[in-house]
Amino acid sequence: MSHNSQNTTKLICWGGVGSVTGANFLLEHGSQKILIDCGLMQGSREADEKNREPFPYDPATVDTLLITHAHIDHIGRIPKLIADGFSGTIYSTPETKELAAVMFDDALKIMEYELRRYKKKLLWNKASADKAISLWKTVEYHTSFELGDCSVLFRDAGHVLGSAMITITGSESGDSITFTGDLGNSPTPLLSDTESVKGTEYLVMESVYGDRNHEPKDVRDETLKDTLIRTIKRGGTVLIPAFSLERTQVMLYQINNLVEDGHIPSVPVYLDSPLAIKVTHIYKKYKKQFNELVRQEIQGGDDIFDFPKLSIIKDNDDSKQIHKTSGAKIIIAGSGMSAGGRIQSHEKEYLGDPKNTLIMVGYQASGTLGRLIQEKVKQIKIDGVFIPVHAEIVNILGYSSHKDNSGLLQFAVDTKPSIRKIFTVMGEPKSSLHLAQQIRDEYDIEAIYPERGRVYELEM
Repeated sequence: MSHNSQNTTKLICWGGVGSVTGANFLLEHGSQKILIDCGLMQGSREADEKNREPFPYDPATVDTLLITHAHIDHIGRIPKLIADGFSGTIYSTPETKELAAVMFDDALKIMEYELRRYKKKLLWNKASADKAISLWKTVEYHTSFELGDCSVLFRDAGHVLGSAMITITGSESGDSITFTGDLGNSPTPLLSDTESVKGTEYLVMESVYGDRNHEPKDVRDETLKDTLIRTIKRGGTVLIPAFSLERTQVMLYQINNLVEDGHIPSVPVYLDSPLAIKVTHIYKKYKKQFNELVRQEIQGGDDIFDFPKLSIIKDNDDSKQIHKTSGAKIIIAGSGMSAGGRIQSHEKEYLGDPKNTLIMVGYQASGTLGRLIQEKVKQIKIDGVFIPVHAEIVNILGYSSHKDNSGLLQFAVDTKPSIRKIFTVMGEPKSSLHLAQQIRDEYDIEAIYPERGRVYELEM
């Protein structure tokens, strides 16, 4: 790398610090303002208020918005950014754009429901979401494109379909900064492994699990199998609150394998999430992004997301009918943190009975109903009604689509010797701080947990 003609580049973290959600990073390079992600804060009442606040910068002055992936905590405020004046170009992978369109539709439905029920004003409207899609261009992995006096490259993050790590390189200095978005828990059941970003000088990396490790993958798979067998034997219902994007597809794939290999008895399985159904269709379309093993299974004729006794539940009335079916069954429904969606009606119905089981397969943010259930509270409140929790609660964090502490450390170390500074973001403060401290102490790499709104000057 030549360091002769470096500009001072400014990094400001406006979201994704102090919290797992709300990704929003501003990079000022030369005369350009580039925004990376523009996500919703999630998980608490304060989050809703913060989402409604004006942006701390003028959206009209932002030239470009780069998107790492389609989770709502990375894209959910894009239509508001547009309503508030942004009219630049949005870039992502093709998969992320297609997923974002269905994620926006779903978010709008939820907001319209909250408007009817709680008189909550819409955060943004359909016209702003449609305009976002019209401003949106797509670029494949490993296809560099120019943005003024820098170039941009997307690499596979292995987190969800189409997820990208974004490397921005100064044209004159040749120095770069990489924004990881969320990093996949490689090897994952479906997707390819996270790629390396060797050669980058600055790294803005996620730290959701910066202070803990997942259980080993064979233990994870065994726990799922044993839990399903145990609950089915006692004639119970298994509830799996699952994120519509990635987690649901992984659960369908795992259950498909367990049923087809005869490891669990074939019982009715209900996919009760309109959004997850749409997302699964997009996954089927982009099977070229799956890992080698899964691609071979598909070539061998296996429909990896379908198996005997799987029912796709589209409307609400059919969802209610599930409660009338007796005997053992499995219900996969959103939302993944039990913060809304159809899972709540199933939790009302089934959590009170000890023969039933709720399996947690994802991160439960502080302040969510899912976190309360995970913490084994004796009762929860849904729609103003107290529900006793007598069902078995099982945590299987190994299905997380985020790297754990060991995976994050390995990823950070792989950036030596080029790396100058790492910023740990997208975690609760204790996770981000722990990871930064560990990177400094064990690998002698400068790593910090950045402050919201503070300007960090980079040499690129």
